[in-house]
Parts: sequence; C-alpha cells; structure tokens
Amino acid sequence: MPVRSTKMPERFGLDRLATPIGIALLVTDAEGRLRALDWHDYEQRMRELLRLHYGTVDLSDRPAPAEMRTALSAYFEGELGQLSGIAWRTAGTPFQQKVWTALAQIPVGTTLSYGALAAKIGMPKAIRAVGHANGSNPISVVLPCHRLIGANGSLVKYGGGLARKRWLLRHEGVEV
Repeated sequence: MPVRSTKMPERFGLDRLATPIGIALLVTDAEGRLRALDWHDYEQRMRELLRLHYGTVDLSDRPAPAEMRTALSAYFEGELGQLSGIAWRTAGTPFQQKVWTALAQIPVGTTLSYGALAAKIGMPKAIRAVGHANGSNPISVVLPCHRLIGANGSLVKYGGGLARKRWLLRHEGVEV
C-alpha cells in the first residue's frame, strides 16, 4: 500500500512588481520573508523550483510586505544598496545554501567567476557544482546570481535571460 504524506503544503503569498526589465514575481512566507523572486515569463520554472525545494506549495495572491516592495523598487530606481535589507529564506541542500549565502556577499558593482566563488567557499574544484547551485537559486536579484560570469569575463547563463543579466550588471555599474 502506498504511504501518503501527511505533510501540509507550504503556504506562500505571490505578488507582482513592475520593474524596468519585466514583472517580478515575489513569493513570501507568513513571516514576510522572500522565498522566491523570478520573472513573469519564467513562472513555470519558479513553480518547479519551489516544488523541488519545498514539496507541495500552495501559492495564493497576497501582497509582499510594503518594506520589501519599497526596497526592490528603490533598487530598480538606482538605490543599489537596498537589497541587503530584504529578509529572505531558502530551502535547499547545505551546499546550495552555502553558494546562495556567498552570492549575497558579492558587492554591488562587482562580478565573480564561478571558479572564484568556488574558491571563496573553500571548494575550488567545485566550479560546475557552483554553477548548478547558482542555476537553482530561487531568489533572483536579491541573491545576485547575475553577478557570476565566465572565467573569461563573458556573460553566461542567467535564468531570467541574458538581456536581463546585462541590464542588471549595467544598472549596477558593471561594463559588459
């Protein structure tokens, strides 16, 4: 007989925020922490990442906290230091969490290669694993996966598309 999970689905709110590069989807928990930030044209991928990280998820329309919306809007209007004040929480493997925490420490206006981030977390040979964890990052922009570039300085892979990555980096003062 199959065993049924009695675990209740995670309940998150879903809000939308207009930005210069598209509608951002903001997923928050009951405590007002950001659990996911993705783009409207990648909603299915976001839902799949949520399912992989949390199991069954119940998303209902609910406004994100006003402070979060204000901080994100201010970032997109040029107040680049606003992201650090946004409360967030992720699920994921310990390795993924290590990578995502390290992403949050990359200063605005700078980039790192995947190899440099691997070295920074004390695992210099884990370049591909860092790339995979970066691609599974559920909180775009706030955990700035757009600040990772190829070893030769090229723009490589961004879940929201390379045009958005280029815009975000230029917005932060990085010439690409």
